[in-house]
Amino acid sequence: MTMNYEAICAFLYREARFLDDQDWDNWLAMYDVNATYWVPAWDDNGELTEDPQTEISLIWYGRRAGLEDRVFRIRTERSSATIPDTRTTHLLSNVEVLEQGDTVIKTRHNFHTMSVRYNHIDHFCGTTFTTIDTSGATPVIKERKTVLKTDYIRHVVDVYQL
Repeated sequence: MTMNYEAICAFLYREARFLDDQDWDNWLAMYDVNATYWVPAWDDNGELTEDPQTEISLIWYGRRAGLEDRVFRIRTERSSATIPDTRTTHLLSNVEVLEQGDTVIKTRHNFHTMSVRYNHIDHFCGTTFTTIDTSGATPVIKERKTVLKTDYIRHVVDVYQL
């Protein structure tokens, strides 16, 4: 399946909408079963960690099963980070196609997410790198790396805030 720039943007916007709408089943379906999801941390020298296997990460899942576990915890109120429910609005911009092959598309975009909980708005911003596999009937995310630029996080950050 080939995707033009507009279809790539629509795919990324749809993922953000699923997060904002808490449409967890459709959000998870956008990820391949072997997808990686990584949010590296900033080290004491202000450098991003480079290896999720040996260094601290804000979030690291080596397969979609990790995302499925997060969704299970959110749905069953076993996640203190989501009680009460957090409302989000994702804004995406500066979508770039970094590489496009026959079955793989690599993108980069900026994001700003407003997260409302306890009558307080948290702002999260950064850059997301996404690898999309287009070899199947529908495109799926194979890799997601989000560089969170927000330097003060007053509580646990979760997947729906990025």
